[in-house]
Amino acid sequence: MDEAISADDPTLALLTVEEAARRLQIGRTTCYRLIASGELESVPVGRLRRVPAEAVPEYVARLRLANRSAARAA
Repeated sequence: MDEAISADDPTLALLTVEEAARRLQIGRTTCYRLIASGELESVPVGRLRRVPAEAVPEYVARLRLANRSAARAA
């Protein structure tokens, strides 16, 4: 399967770290840091690490909420 197509497939339940990074338009290393810190949810699948597709918009929503809170406090 072509990787560029699979990253945009809305029917995927689990994304590779690279696919999640592509959706967030961040680097793979940054995505792994978000996972390690617990900011971006991930699950083990055997020896693999996957990001639930719904975890990406949830992470973005938390970023937006934090940004709004910071803007109000300033």
